[in-house]
Amino acid sequence: MRQGTCVRGIHVALLMLLIAVPKLSFAQATSPTDASFSEREHQFASLSRDVEALSRELSIYKRVAKLVSPSVVHVEATPLPQYRFRRDIEEAGSAVLVRYRGKDYVLTNRHVIKHSQEDLIRLELHDGRQLQPKQIWSDTDTDVAVMLVESPNLVPARIGNSDSAEIGDIVMAFGSPFNLRRSVTRGIISAKGRSNLDLGEGEVVYQNFLQTDAAINPGNSGGPLVNLRAEVIGLNTAIASNSGGNEGIGFAIPINIAVQIMRQLIETGKVEDGFIGIQLDLDFDSAAARLVGLSELRGTRITGFTQDSPAPGFDLRVNDVILSFDGLQIQNKQHLINLVKRTEIGRQVQVLVFRDRQILTKFIRIGRRSDYLPTE
Repeated sequence: MRQGTCVRGIHVALLMLLIAVPKLSFAQATSPTDASFSEREHQFASLSRDVEALSRELSIYKRVAKLVSPSVVHVEATPLPQYRFRRDIEEAGSAVLVRYRGKDYVLTNRHVIKHSQEDLIRLELHDGRQLQPKQIWSDTDTDVAVMLVESPNLVPARIGNSDSAEIGDIVMAFGSPFNLRRSVTRGIISAKGRSNLDLGEGEVVYQNFLQTDAAINPGNSGGPLVNLRAEVIGLNTAIASNSGGNEGIGFAIPINIAVQIMRQLIETGKVEDGFIGIQLDLDFDSAAARLVGLSELRGTRITGFTQDSPAPGFDLRVNDVILSFDGLQIQNKQHLINLVKRTEIGRQVQVLVFRDRQILTKFIRIGRRSDYLPTE
């Protein structure tokens, strides 16, 4: 009897509970999902407004790419028979169209084409047209090459001023990394005046590179490095890599140097060496640096002057230590020689010299080597 009463009591309690609980409509049951959807829509709208506010800044990269891309050239350079089975030979690279004195040229790195010849080089333009160079010039010391091309409606790049580029400037690298045509990467100028790099066969003795973290890979060589004004400020040239691919350290020839070399090659077929007529200490080491009052080894010491050279007129003296040249810290004797050789003839350059334990500013004007020394 008690058991039945107990069961009946449970049934009554359950019935009362069901009556007390309100019924849930379908809409109420799914309201958390609706709330989440509404919140996501709100976040999408908020993000869209923020992106719209930044659209002018964000569109700069697209505008630069649109302006520069028609001037970028893909280079296919089939190696000569004696080089075709060497794994270290690159058969593809990049270049940029430039115009000089009314004619069109393709500017690139010498190492992109040095194992080939005119009839084995194919130049592919942005619109798919294919050209062959009419004439080729190159300079081993700077790794610059220039090719004359002829075709209607070519789009030359706008040349900037690499001297005005500063560390931290945003840059974009164009080219064909791993043969992937019309690729663009972005980064900053990481450093200037890089030298003493071990490049290939050691031919590139004049080194004054811009360093960038814009991704540069094999195939980018010779392509343009540009600023946000869509101006070319460098030629992508080399990477520092343990793997053979991009590791965030790339190097570009400053465009001021590349254009200077290009002009001389086109006009005279050769590159004239700059000259100031100083003789330098072969044995300037840490002990010699301390002896003249420097706390560490840097620069290079003057030991004399070439007869009838322009140097004495610049108020340079024997035992002066040249610390910097045109804003670049001098690392050793050969570094200074290379810088002077590839500086534009007639240009006035600022140098810092260490004399009597003081740093002095002097100005020198670069002469033409052949005007002072017999041609070798």
